[in-house]
Amino acid sequence: MSKRLLSLFLLVPFLVSAEIKVSSIFGSRMVLQREQANPVWGWAAPGEKVTVTFAGQKHTATAGKDGAWRVTLQPLKANAKGQTLTISGSNKLELTDVLVGEVWVCSGQSNMAWSVDRAYDPDLESLTAKFPNIRLISVPQVGTQEPQKDFKGEWVSATPETVKQFSAVGYFFGRTLHQALDVPVGLIDNAWGGSAAEAWIRRDLLAKLPAAAPYMAEWKQTEATYDSAKAAATYESRLKKWQTAATAARKAGKPVPRRPRAPRNPLTGQHRPGNLYNGVLKPIIGYGIRGAIWYQGESNSGRAKAYRDVFPLMIQNWREEWGQGDFPFYWVQLADFRDEQPEPVDDNWAELREAQTMTMDRLKNTGEAVIIDVGEGRDIHPRDKQTVAKRLARWALAKNYGVEIVHQSPRFKSMEIKGNKAVLTFDHVGAGLYSFDVRDPKGFAVCGEDKKFVWAKARIVGKDKVEVWAEDVTPTQVRYAWAVNPVCTLMSREGLPATPFRTDDFPMVTEGK
Repeated sequence: MSKRLLSLFLLVPFLVSAEIKVSSIFGSRMVLQREQANPVWGWAAPGEKVTVTFAGQKHTATAGKDGAWRVTLQPLKANAKGQTLTISGSNKLELTDVLVGEVWVCSGQSNMAWSVDRAYDPDLESLTAKFPNIRLISVPQVGTQEPQKDFKGEWVSATPETVKQFSAVGYFFGRTLHQALDVPVGLIDNAWGGSAAEAWIRRDLLAKLPAAAPYMAEWKQTEATYDSAKAAATYESRLKKWQTAATAARKAGKPVPRRPRAPRNPLTGQHRPGNLYNGVLKPIIGYGIRGAIWYQGESNSGRAKAYRDVFPLMIQNWREEWGQGDFPFYWVQLADFRDEQPEPVDDNWAELREAQTMTMDRLKNTGEAVIIDVGEGRDIHPRDKQTVAKRLARWALAKNYGVEIVHQSPRFKSMEIKGNKAVLTFDHVGAGLYSFDVRDPKGFAVCGEDKKFVWAKARIVGKDKVEVWAEDVTPTQVRYAWAVNPVCTLMSREGLPATPFRTDDFPMVTEGK
């Protein structure tokens, strides 16, 4: 049986059975979003009448010619007492222990997928994960150009065992909300390590975006030329050569050479435009949610300029298709990574961070968690996911739940040149600017008319102001934390690091990529 036929068999069960089916996103132990309408959908025999009952509500729909049916539950109040949702027609389904609370999608690439058992204090975090009203579900990784109707998965309660393999950022974020709000929390994890933003967007939308044109052209070439059979044959040949070399090395008492990696089919992977939109996002689109948290960008760092347009397009695509208006969308800015640079340089990671920050100005109801202080130079997957999650939770608590809490990192507002010094003013400083670890802030660079940046000295001269200068330079432009792994110490007194920025608009290293 071909993969396409198998998929059709699995995902459209009404074609081979008259029984009523429901999408896997709906199941026992799920959490429904409070205080808003909640669609419920599934499949049955064409023309069959389907009735859904829950919490005193009763709704009826008739399956269409394609077997699809859909009803909408009216807004519900938060409820931590499990209830039963019943779906009936030719057969009867009972989804038990259903709660009502707050639901968030946890998406992105490996730093979102990074599990609790690989974060800081995995033993303590799993040991204390006893939250029956936090519910978790993970969407399997499927990369395809064919929109998927369903997936294989089920909701589980947060226990010492179930959290171990769940998204660390997602779980810690949800735990913070649960403890602060005292309502049930549902978390949907569909992250995929190494994924490109373009893979999360409908392909026809990308095709209309000029910034994505080079990327789309590359993929059209790959799609036209990739030969999976040839790739497999090449791997088998390399494997045989390795086996011979490994045997010889063992006999000679020498180190065994590295085993060749099996080829990964790019056509079914996490980079191809539209693949993840179709494979892991489409099956859950429409489920009632409060919002989404996102941790991705590393895979797009070489195309940072294009990310200025690609990332907002992705968010807009999700919002339009979900049909819930401009729901909250909060992301994590790239952490510090790799070696510290002795001199100021242009850098694609700095440009990607800039593109992320700019998205807040383009789209409402968005926010950015700055983590330039929690990265690890030698590891692209920093283990401190607790801090990351808390900074995301600050946004949600402040913007969506009415909690008075500082949530946004200090951000550059304006610059005034006074003699040989640049005076910078910042927004969102909370109780005031502060330099971590050292008296005067580090991380600033300035340039004059020659456009050559040099390290600068700086001092805080007010609640929201920093004075910056360098010897023998009349400053025209200023940069802060503009590097893949900058040494930077400016933050608010609440401990939120200042957002990396530049005042110039000099040509980018990722222009045209």
